[in-house]
Amino acid sequence: MSDGVYVGRAGADGARNQGWLLGHFMPPGQLLHSETVEVKWGVHAPGERRAAWATRETRTALLVLIQGSFNIELRDRTVVLREPGDYVVWGPGHDHSWQAGDRETVVLTVRWPSLPGWRLPPASPRETALYSQLQETDAPR
Repeated sequence: MSDGVYVGRAGADGARNQGWLLGHFMPPGQLLHSETVEVKWGVHAPGERRAAWATRETRTALLVLIQGSFNIELRDRTVVLREPGDYVVWGPGHDHSWQAGDRETVVLTVRWPSLPGWRLPPASPRETALYSQLQETDAPR
């Protein structure tokens, strides 16, 4: 990384930080540290549900479905993502939660700006195992 380039694997790198790859929470001075944007690789077991609603949000988020299916629950509606590439964007003030579909689901989330905020507890051993499995199946060919 001394040349300003970082090469990684989202599944393995994300397992160390609840799926987050880039943002204010990465060590200052590293290329992955950013106060303007956050990026997350989310791997979710079938039927997995967010442990609690995210409230009082001050950031904008983009969530893109990579694999599986995913429901983004907003206070006034549920957005259903079914096809790879389906995405949703929501802005500040939109409380949200989510639930994965009936098979393993992978989503990419981009959030801006990158601000300290509300966070769920650290990943469970099951979540960490899912990230590791994805890394093994996502190995370069």
